[in-house]
Amino acid sequence: MKRVLLKLSGEALAGDKKTGFDEETVRGVALQVKEIVDHGTQVGIVIGGGNFWRGRSSNNIDRTKADQIGMLATVMNCIYVSEIFRSVGMKTNILTPFECGSFTKLFSKDRANKYFEKGMVVFFAGGTGHPYFSTDTGVLLRAIEVDADAILLAKAIDGVYSADPKIDPNAKRYDEISISEVIDKKLQVVDLTASILAMENKMPMYVFSLNEENSIVNTINGKFNGTKVTV
Repeated sequence: MKRVLLKLSGEALAGDKKTGFDEETVRGVALQVKEIVDHGTQVGIVIGGGNFWRGRSSNNIDRTKADQIGMLATVMNCIYVSEIFRSVGMKTNILTPFECGSFTKLFSKDRANKYFEKGMVVFFAGGTGHPYFSTDTGVLLRAIEVDADAILLAKAIDGVYSADPKIDPNAKRYDEISISEVIDKKLQVVDLTASILAMENKMPMYVFSLNEENSIVNTINGKFNGTKVTV
């Protein structure tokens, strides 16, 4: 794969702490990404904000304002993770769909492509820039816009299951499943808006556990141990 978008969950980056950052976890991700970048794969990154804030969890705040807080949480995540990436020898840049002063650059496809061609890891922060859209939708939108070959979904769970394996011990894990089947069965891979975008634009996704050793590198190298969502 020449170009991929990697979606990291904020909770996964927090490790056992559940909130904030676990630097050892983030550094482990950085070293894996450096390995695949050094071998010629262009990498974009989208990070959720769940280690700081989930707008849907608040019943006392206007949804638009709650989602704006979530967007800023993803910007904080990208600034932090970007710096860890730089500390292991990568070049990075952060793009947002809204102005953040000198913290980030404003997103455009041309700017993202220019950074990719310079060998940079490009962080897409701030989601879509609009309320009512998750970072799931954000990663699909950016992957489609920059013509990525696939999306890598690094989660706290090791694939797509027929039910929540924490609740249902008989839940079946899929090695491969089509995006139309994901939609029909209402499986929680990405949210429904993102799933429909993936189906309409034929964007494959690879779902795997961030906690598994070398899982990002293995996915790129074809030693995949998770669920491939086909189109």
